[in-house]
Amino acid sequence: MADPASNRAQPSGATGVLVLADGTVLWGRGFGAVGSAVGEVCFNTAMTGYQEVMTDPSYAAQIVTFTFPHIGNVGTNGEDLESKVEGAVGCVVREDVTEPSNFRSIERFGEWMVRNGKIGLSGIDTRALTRRIRQTGAPNAVIAHAPDGKFDLDALIERAKGWPGLEGMDLAIRVTREDDEQWGGGAWTLGKGYGRAAFDAKPHVVAIDYGAKDNIFRNLVKAGAKVTVVPAKTSFDEVMALAPDGVFLSNGPGDPAATGEYAVPVIKALLDADVPLFGICLGHQMLALAAGAKTIKMHQGHRGANHPVQRVGEGWGETSGLVEITSMNHGFAVDAATLPEGVEQTHVSLFDGTNCGIAIKGKRAFAVQYHPEASPGPQDSFYLFEKFVGGLG
Repeated sequence: MADPASNRAQPSGATGVLVLADGTVLWGRGFGAVGSAVGEVCFNTAMTGYQEVMTDPSYAAQIVTFTFPHIGNVGTNGEDLESKVEGAVGCVVREDVTEPSNFRSIERFGEWMVRNGKIGLSGIDTRALTRRIRQTGAPNAVIAHAPDGKFDLDALIERAKGWPGLEGMDLAIRVTREDDEQWGGGAWTLGKGYGRAAFDAKPHVVAIDYGAKDNIFRNLVKAGAKVTVVPAKTSFDEVMALAPDGVFLSNGPGDPAATGEYAVPVIKALLDADVPLFGICLGHQMLALAAGAKTIKMHQGHRGANHPVQRVGEGWGETSGLVEITSMNHGFAVDAATLPEGVEQTHVSLFDGTNCGIAIKGKRAFAVQYHPEASPGPQDSFYLFEKFVGGLG
């Protein structure tokens, strides 16, 4: 990246800017919402699914750099949303957003960004920005869009410097639902949209929402469960009052150690009561913390739809060593070196060897770091939903 002192000069036609906490200024063309937002800059290597990425609550307080150059080319629709709550605050792309070309599109990406209050920045060398993140870690930054091209760079730099970052930040409380909800959506099919859940189905899964993606609940329904979704701070007694056959721990944003202050005691109580548990992403980290492990902030995180993960440890039989192509979105990880006796590592990343799955021996409790509901493979990981729901009494 350019030296911070050399890139303050605003080029002609620049209506957007990304200002990093170290003073680096990246000029581009703004689109989407007008204004500014602060967050951590990360990158996502997926070639598709930008609407799902932007509405994933796990991206709260983050600015997503898309490594795929053509973002917005298939437009947006009302079906590909992962949540109606806060997701990414903005995105950085290489090419200008063009007219959409897809029969499912009902709205241009830029218009959708305006309506949802998200700021976009195009014309950025996303390869160089991605290399910088890989070399020096995910930086804090401010993304801004002003159609008149007027920016107070000093104020933006100070705002980026003053933002505390994701470590120690509990964001789950910002994106969780406020009330219990009986989930009613089923799987999506072309030409028919989303099906409906069978409310009288058994078994009954209570899903704790730390910032959940809706497609997780649809996959639980597809696997045969009835699903009740509850807020992140639901107590053990409140969960048990719903008579669950199993409890699901959802994905979500922020520092797992911060969320764990109120989530871990509930999960420990569920483990003591021998309630079957299944966690994804932040839910995986919550289960690991409850079992006695620790989590760490990653240098650059894992975000994309092409992450190879290998099954390891006991219990896989002939499928031991099998590699799944997975979708991931996390900037914190379970520190495998801190897994206590009785907690088995079940999956590892083939990119960097980090922990991607655990199972607690003697308990009906397991979790994975990746996102099986994102349909990577596309069906490589659905077995996890079948394993969980199929094992409930």
